[in-house]
This record gives sequence, C-alpha cells and structure tokens, in this order.
Amino acid sequence: MSDKRVCPDCERDSSGVDRRQFLKAGATAVAISAMPVWIGSAAHAADKPKGEPETLVKTLFETLSDDQKKKMCYDWDHVDPKMGLLRTRVANNWHINSVEIKGDFYTKPQKELIRAIFEGCYNPEWIAKIDKQLDDDAGGYGNDQNVAIFGKPGSGKFEFVMTGRHLTLRCDGNSTENMAFGGPIFYGHAASGFNEEATHPGNVFWHQALEANKVFEMLSGKQREQALIAKLPKEQDSGFRGSNGQLPGMALTEMSADQKAQVQQTLQKLIEPYRQTDKDEVLSCLKTQGGLDKCSLAFYSDGDIGSDKVWDCWRLEGPSFVWYFRGSPHVHVWVNVGSDPSIKLNA
Repeated sequence: MSDKRVCPDCERDSSGVDRRQFLKAGATAVAISAMPVWIGSAAHAADKPKGEPETLVKTLFETLSDDQKKKMCYDWDHVDPKMGLLRTRVANNWHINSVEIKGDFYTKPQKELIRAIFEGCYNPEWIAKIDKQLDDDAGGYGNDQNVAIFGKPGSGKFEFVMTGRHLTLRCDGNSTENMAFGGPIFYGHAASGFNEEATHPGNVFWHQALEANKVFEMLSGKQREQALIAKLPKEQDSGFRGSNGQLPGMALTEMSADQKAQVQQTLQKLIEPYRQTDKDEVLSCLKTQGGLDKCSLAFYSDGDIGSDKVWDCWRLEGPSFVWYFRGSPHVHVWVNVGSDPSIKLNA
C-alpha cells in the first residue's frame, strides 16, 4: 500500500476549505479566538446546567428565538435537497447547518446548555479524551461543530444532533424506534497528523483496535485465514445486511469460549466512551438480533500501516449491527446499531 493514504472527506469540508491547510495556517488564531466555551474550573462547574441531556435539549429549545429556530431547528422528517433525510445522515466530516457553536449566534447560557448536553452523552471519564480529539482535529470544542434539533422537545419525537470533523453525535430520548444512539454515529481522531504512524501515538481510540487484535492473536492458523480479508469495504459502508446477509470474516459461532470472551471485552471497549443509557441500548439491540453469536469479526490486510500485522482496520458486524473501525490513514469509526435490519442508512 502507498505511504500516501488518502482521506478525501477529512481533507475538505462541505465549504471547500482544505482542513489541513486551515488548521496549520490558523493554529495560532484558533488558539486565541476559538477558546472553548466551557471552562472546566471548580467554580464554573458549580454553575453547570444539570439534568439528563434530553431534559436540557428541551430547555435549550425553549430559550431559542424564532430567528435561531429558523436556522437550526427542523421538522422531524426534514429532507435536505443535497443530503437527503437530514436527521439520519452520517459522515466523517460534515456540517448539519452553517451555524458554529463558538460564534455569537448562541447566548452564553445556550452555549452552556449545549456543552452540558454534549458532556451528558458521554461517560464522564471520557470527556477529557473527547476534548483532546476535538483539539487535535478541529482546533477545540465549539470551533468547528454545529448542532440541530429535529421535532419539538417535550411534545413528541425529537432529536439533537451535533456534527463536525470526526463527529456525529445524537441525543433523542428514545424517539427513534429500534435504533441505538438515535441513529448512526461517527467518531474518529487524527492525533499525530493526517498519516498516523503504525502505533497511532496519542490517538484516544487506538486502544479499541489493540483490544480487537487480541482476538486475532488467539485465533488458530485456519481461523486467521477466515478472519483476514484483503480488500477494505468502502469508507461509508455501514448499512445493515439483515439476517440473510453474507457477513465478512469469521462467524463468532466458530470461536472458542475464550475467543468469544475477548470479543465481548472488545465490545465493552467500543461502548465505553458513551453514557450508560446508550450502552444499555446497544446491548439491548444486539440481544434482539441474537447477540454476538449472530455476528462476525473481520480484519483487513489493506490499510496495515507499517506492515506490522497489527490490523488497523477491522469490523464487528451482525444483522443490524455494524462497528467499522478504519484506522488508516488515521482513525475513522462508523457505528450503526439497531434491532430492525430493515432500517436504511443515510450516509
């Protein structure tokens, strides 16, 4: 594989701005003008909005002016002419609207509510790591992220969506039936430059791949032949194949008890960054489709940075479960988890 690994969607956002050049040229300006809107001091923490993220979404919605609502609130099934059903879209670098969190569009209390919703969607132990990812990839929290609200919180279905480079995050209060996280999500990190080294120094998500590679190390020679595939799926390939679909790699039913236990450990690492309700929902959806015994695990020789046979790219998949970890040229992770395989992906 060529040393020049290409990631077009990270190179250029929807506005046509080259992200690497922007971040390189504007590093000093970003450090000064795009300071995080949330200051993590003990004094400030006492004033942090409290409550479940869904409750805070309702509070935020009630504070919005009519002009604000026109620019970042949408009907539940709003269709964008270019992007399709906007609420369900997922991509590795996109903006759900043109309003960034950092500017003067939102008031300070509204920014604090948005930050509290954002934090509430994660395991508290992971917030600093997610902030590091945003610092590395976007110049900091609030600098390159946008939010939108679909539906009307407090009176029926609603969903809060945050997007940006290496980020699609959702909060829906279980409004979206049969889906974990309220729909497909995305996370990623380019910790040490666009083309990361084989060990991915500083990457907050790389440990997930190392956990998966422990499974590969436990496989016999014949099992490895089943699990290892040459060609990577397409970047955005995370739609459901359904119960009759041909899943790539090795079926977990063919693994020994200790191998399955390591897959279970890998799954725990994958869901660890998120709040407990979302973790529970992932496991519930997985159980509905038959659990890990209905899943397969695939590793890809394509994208092996450094040719060290520590597989940077791998995929855990079931009938309506996709966790596609693509670690080359840096980490991109596509997540799509539901209990109904008929649900279509909008990517």
